[in-house]
Amino acid sequence: MSMWWKKSVVYQVYPRSFCDADGDGIGDLRGIISRLDYIRRLGVDVIWLNPVYASPNDDNGYDISDYRAIMPEFGTMEDFDELLAEAHRRGLRIVMDLVVNHTSDEHPWFRESRKSRDNPYRDYYIWREGRGDAPPNNWISAFSGPAWERTEETGEYYLHLFSRKQPDLNWENPAVRREVWDIMRFWLERGVDGFRMDVINFISKVPDLPDGPGGDYGPGCINGPRVHEFLQEMHREVLSHYDVLTVGETPGVTTEDAVAFSAPERGELNMVFHFEHMGLDGGDLGKWSLNPVPLPALKATLSRWQTELHGRGWNSLYWNNHDQPRVVSRMGCDADEALRSASAKMLAMLLHGMQGTPYVYQGEELGMTNMAFASIEDFRDIESLNAWHDLVDGGVLRPEDMLSRLRRHSRDNARTPMQWSDAAHAGFTQGTPWLQVNPNYPLINAERQTDDPDSVFSFYRRLIALRKELDILAEGDYRLLLPDHPALFAYARRWQGQTLTVVCNFTGEMVREPSLPELCRGEELLSNMPRGTDPELLRPYEARMTLRRDPL
Repeated sequence: MSMWWKKSVVYQVYPRSFCDADGDGIGDLRGIISRLDYIRRLGVDVIWLNPVYASPNDDNGYDISDYRAIMPEFGTMEDFDELLAEAHRRGLRIVMDLVVNHTSDEHPWFRESRKSRDNPYRDYYIWREGRGDAPPNNWISAFSGPAWERTEETGEYYLHLFSRKQPDLNWENPAVRREVWDIMRFWLERGVDGFRMDVINFISKVPDLPDGPGGDYGPGCINGPRVHEFLQEMHREVLSHYDVLTVGETPGVTTEDAVAFSAPERGELNMVFHFEHMGLDGGDLGKWSLNPVPLPALKATLSRWQTELHGRGWNSLYWNNHDQPRVVSRMGCDADEALRSASAKMLAMLLHGMQGTPYVYQGEELGMTNMAFASIEDFRDIESLNAWHDLVDGGVLRPEDMLSRLRRHSRDNARTPMQWSDAAHAGFTQGTPWLQVNPNYPLINAERQTDDPDSVFSFYRRLIALRKELDILAEGDYRLLLPDHPALFAYARRWQGQTLTVVCNFTGEMVREPSLPELCRGEELLSNMPRGTDPELLRPYEARMTLRRDPL
């Protein structure tokens, strides 16, 4: 099998918020088709689609009721086939979201499973007797509340690590695994080019489902005892027969875990998403804390993943996705237009200069920002709404305090409609958008940026082009520079006598660094602002990438 994905860049499309072709306020497949030339112009190679399967939409498509049907709001299977054909015609591959830790409770398997204890589908899911009037164990769902739901039909509880409408599949049952292999073959034979696998390291549970500390299900579910066996079976039965990209969403993994999942000789996945760098601003209230991202910890974390996976596994590189707030608001500056643009470019250079496969989330290439939602009624995300119930209705936080936290960390920040133009609703729809459009769309939109050589979009284009031109970006090793510097994130990549250096000012302040002229010696490949007159000075959010032929 080729490793084409090593030099590829992936563009993530959240279909509900990307482009609405039929005017119902919800993005759809025909809307994506209409924007393929835009995606191609960016220079990416792969499109990852968030789930487009039939779903009741309790968790925006991650609760699937039919794996072989398209959600009617998004279109038809004929629309999907056209999207696939049009993408391929442009040299773009399509990767689908594979959600097989759980299904919807409206899936036919679960409807049968809940009917009786001796139903043929009973063992497709995880059922247990309660402990008296209490659930089988103390696990708390990722979306708050018990991870168990009792049904009247049999009096037993089923496990749901997420919403109660997302019952977990029982991967111990070989019939379940065969069903999953058949689903994968259905789409691969249709022509899709791979899968992003949702919480795939949750599929193996510790058999006795023990209580977790404080109700944490992680020790009983994350990287369970048979997870590698299951993935090797998946690879053997399905993936090894196709030339595809596979990436697993794997919360809670270490670098050693990532090597086990992604080392080619193990026959599992190409790469995984970890979340270590995404949790650095957590605190006493978890993701709802208001801490800044500490630069020393960010440098240490990303550098460790670079060095410990080099030559052993493969990194996924990302700042944004449908579950994370916008990075320019989280780690850059969204309060000033010049600084927003500069910080968006700086963050892009920092990430795309590293080893791994970069992922660009829709609107990231424009520097889209978080949304200042006015009230809890404006949110749609189940996680955010449940957190409001727990923390505000539970008396932990005042409404205004919680609202500021949601504005900073809610998943809805990433899900506001794509900003195409300064037309009504940012050109996303002619109807009423399912989620409010960020009011800064007249300033931040694709139409304004695509032909502007100084735009964030044009900067991403140049970064992506460099990745295809320079083997050092895919193959070079990694060395952190100035590890103790409080304001600069700098590193070098080395390969075959060449040294590529990236230096980024992570602050909104001027920074003087005497070693800068030596670090940046060589050909300047890219910078996010014209070079200043003082060679030792970096302006706010300034970033430089240089290449020289002699080793550092």
